[in-house]
Amino acid sequence: MSDYGLTRDRVETYFDRTATQTWERLTSSDKVSRIRETVREGRDRMRALMLSRLPADLTGARVLDAGCGTGAMATELARRGAHVVGVDISPQLIGIARRRLDPDLAGFVEFHAGDMTDPALGRFDHALAMDSLIYYRDRDIGQIIDELSHRCARNIVFTVAPRTPFLMAFWSMGKLFPRSDRSPVMVPHDPRRLARHCPGQLHRVGRVSSGFYISECLEHRR
Repeated sequence: MSDYGLTRDRVETYFDRTATQTWERLTSSDKVSRIRETVREGRDRMRALMLSRLPADLTGARVLDAGCGTGAMATELARRGAHVVGVDISPQLIGIARRRLDPDLAGFVEFHAGDMTDPALGRFDHALAMDSLIYYRDRDIGQIIDELSHRCARNIVFTVAPRTPFLMAFWSMGKLFPRSDRSPVMVPHDPRRLARHCPGQLHRVGRVSSGFYISECLEHRR
């Protein structure tokens, strides 16, 4: 199995068996610890930054929410008028997303459990992947972006873990331990190096840092 396949399976196991309840609580309005509150705030800011790269009116547009998790991004896209296809490797998270979806938006959103690169999902005007590529190496991200770009007419907005001293130290420490039964570890990236693996134009949009949440937004266009 490829590095991509191994990492994808590890991510599925983590979110579907280990972290489902934690992720459900983090993405809700329930009270959480201050540390998790900073992560929640960071994710809210990143979601807004990513959405700023798309038109305010998405009426008639078909948008892929790749790694949709519990559905927050899909909801915002649907409110702009888009037809949203939300896909996540975790059936458990997809179940939460379906339960949380506003009934008034049901006609605008369809959720699928599976691989974000599945050609059966069809073609799109835009694609977003918020924090769903952070566990993959540069060549795997390049392959994912390449596959999605052939089915995306306009832009792909996604995030990676930036190469900060903190994340690099965390990643280096994680490599010292076996990964078979532990959570996946974020792989820090330099956008300039990552651009070598992504055909087309890759632009830096901005970085969000909020407590333990650190993520870099990039935009790809062919």
